[in-house]
Amino acid sequence: MAQKEKSVDEVIKEHEASGKYFDVDGIKTFALKYGRGEPVLCLHGVPTSSFLYRKVLRSLEKKGYKGVSIDMPGLGLTDRPDNFDYSFSNLADFLYKAAKVLKLKKFHLVVHDVGGPIGFALAARHANRIMSLTVLNTWVDVVNFKKPVVMRPFEKRVLGEAELKMISHVTWPVMFKQMGVVNSSRISTSEINAYVDLLKREDNGKAFLKIMRNFDHSKEFRDLCYKAVQTKEYPVQAIWGAKDPALQLETYGEEIKKVAGLKEVHTLRSRHFLQEEAWLGIADKVIDLAQSVQLKTAKKEV
Repeated sequence: MAQKEKSVDEVIKEHEASGKYFDVDGIKTFALKYGRGEPVLCLHGVPTSSFLYRKVLRSLEKKGYKGVSIDMPGLGLTDRPDNFDYSFSNLADFLYKAAKVLKLKKFHLVVHDVGGPIGFALAARHANRIMSLTVLNTWVDVVNFKKPVVMRPFEKRVLGEAELKMISHVTWPVMFKQMGVVNSSRISTSEINAYVDLLKREDNGKAFLKIMRNFDHSKEFRDLCYKAVQTKEYPVQAIWGAKDPALQLETYGEEIKKVAGLKEVHTLRSRHFLQEEAWLGIADKVIDLAQSVQLKTAKKEV
């Protein structure tokens, strides 16, 4: 007898129950935190949350690492204050404070989507805390970055609100399958639609629109992002969903390869939400890099 599929509410309740809430400057903040061992902090982008990393974190846990992902203000289960500064720079500072509250003194950092530039700012400002940096489908040249066509309406007043209203349990699964993954057969419809409810929640996505209208295109911020991937204090690698139609490997994968001076970009057979179907490949590469750091440290101590 086939097992009945969970409802969206059940999926979100299970997700919430598997994480924890904590306070950061008066903001009720949510995080998933699985396992023990060296911490791996995974930063999400838009329109997602820590929910995107649930499989990656479980895989890290099984391999003896502590997988952590924090919902940024305005997304997922974290609060959405009206008076919060939703700029990339301030979100980077918020996540650093959140990591301190969670007692993550040093950690391996994984970034994706807008979590890329946000994470680069965090890493550049606090390089002594970063053990390694893994870059998933994102961008680093913020000055010349142009949003993918599907995301541009959110920049505009009225048009952005109308576009957001159109994201529903009917339309999102179609977008998810076209933009997010190559094979959705192992992801339930309720899991896919959980993204919609985690995006909108009590403010109906207003904070998300503030994030979309606060992208930093300044040269100063680009210098900060470049500093994060050009540092010699920790190793950097890039892993790409090779079939991403929004942040294409040929453009943005090559961009990070050039700026960071990487020999290669590791590719996985997926689209933009590679964490949903290629989580094992991501976890394995993150652990490979973490172990290379451990080996290097051990050699220094001999």
